[in-house]
Amino acid sequence: MHHIYDFVSGPLVWLSFIIFIGGSIYRIATMAMLAKKKDGVVYDYMDSSYALRSILHWIIPFGSENMKKHPVMTVVTYVFHISLMIAPLFLFAHIALIKESWDISWGYISDSTADIMTMLVIASCVFFMLRRIKLPEVRYLTDTSDYILLAIVAAPFVTGFLAYHQWMGYKLMVILHILSGEVMLAAIPFTRLSHVLFFPFTRGYIGSEFGAVRHARDW
Repeated sequence: MHHIYDFVSGPLVWLSFIIFIGGSIYRIATMAMLAKKKDGVVYDYMDSSYALRSILHWIIPFGSENMKKHPVMTVVTYVFHISLMIAPLFLFAHIALIKESWDISWGYISDSTADIMTMLVIASCVFFMLRRIKLPEVRYLTDTSDYILLAIVAAPFVTGFLAYHQWMGYKLMVILHILSGEVMLAAIPFTRLSHVLFFPFTRGYIGSEFGAVRHARDW
């Protein structure tokens, strides 16, 4: 078990970061070239003021009409994304490991706050899964990969929660926690999780086209 821990917390960490960084650069570069090839005017339409206006409206809760029409989905989505980003980045245990490895550190949240955010992420994943099962219009667009993606996102938080509370085998949960986190990181550029990379570009383009060309709002 110790050798497995050394492997997943050593070489596999570097491999997952290499895949994430290299894959992100590759996906952004290829999408940029594809956009130019298929629609040469895409870059001519880009306007920083309209792009920023659109991005701002779509990142502010209830900033768009669609968000106002689906308040529950909007609240769950924002709680999910905020907790998903803050809990791993500002967890004391993670920061302590980074400090030990690279002598870099920053502020952290309390363990109780991280615990609550972890439970919110897990609950949100359950909500998204039930939504895909229950709503006909969403179920029609759902396939197996969507459920796999939800599992990939939920796994680091479930295993981290179990490891922190030591409700099951601690060493096994820690190994699964690290491994599932690496899988999620490596999956970002090559799955629908890549929206975290493309959101500024796609939303910026749509905002530019609607604002500068159609003279209309896109929210």
